[in-house]
Amino acid sequence: MNWIDEGIFLNARNYGESASFVTILTRAHGRHAGLVRGGSSRRLRPILQTGNFVQCAWRGRLEENLGTFTIELSHAIAAALLDNPVALAGLSSACGLVSVLLPEREAHSTVFHSLRKLLDTIKRDNNWFTEYVRWETNLLRELGFGLALDSCAATGQTDNLTWVSPKTGRAVSADAGAPYADHLLPLPKFLIIQNSASTGEIRDGLKLTGHFLGRAAESGGCALPPARNRLLDSFSRTPTTSCDNNVL
Repeated sequence: MNWIDEGIFLNARNYGESASFVTILTRAHGRHAGLVRGGSSRRLRPILQTGNFVQCAWRGRLEENLGTFTIELSHAIAAALLDNPVALAGLSSACGLVSVLLPEREAHSTVFHSLRKLLDTIKRDNNWFTEYVRWETNLLRELGFGLALDSCAATGQTDNLTWVSPKTGRAVSADAGAPYADHLLPLPKFLIIQNSASTGEIRDGLKLTGHFLGRAAESGGCALPPARNRLLDSFSRTPTTSCDNNVL
């Protein structure tokens, strides 16, 4: 049994003396694990980096076997971000979420293409922050935890939406939510209309999606990856300023 596919490298850990146990998000075969012989070698280490775009060939005696990967680099992402810790945190968080939340060996081409686009944006554009939060909302939709942000859950109105119910994931207007503000999650405006955002709004967006990503993780019996918490922490340490420029 064997196949060839394009993929996004998610993670690797040492296996035995020289092999690596790796996980790749592939376009047609979903999140897939396997062994890479010689994965800890000087030649392969730069390839087996989180976020890199790769071409991979998987081979196993049976489809359900762990199998082995042969991997070639298509486009390096991680190395370009080594001097940008916040961008590296974004890359690590996105890949970590996919590693934890997507079921294994189940094709999710929408997630594959959206993650590829996000990582390319993080690499080339300093203003990737809002795109990252929007990507998390799309991931939630793919996981069955989509947010309903187009109208108020209480009144049906479509304007002045400022909150989200942590129970239902539905938007709530300012007036309807005022008596319950302490129990609601802030809804940043950039998730409703395409505009720039302050660092505080990015932080609110990450807290909003993080709440429901945590629920998705809990339903699967796991926890959010540490990289996701580090990303939120990086914004929590930053003053509330505009994210139009590379302020982080």
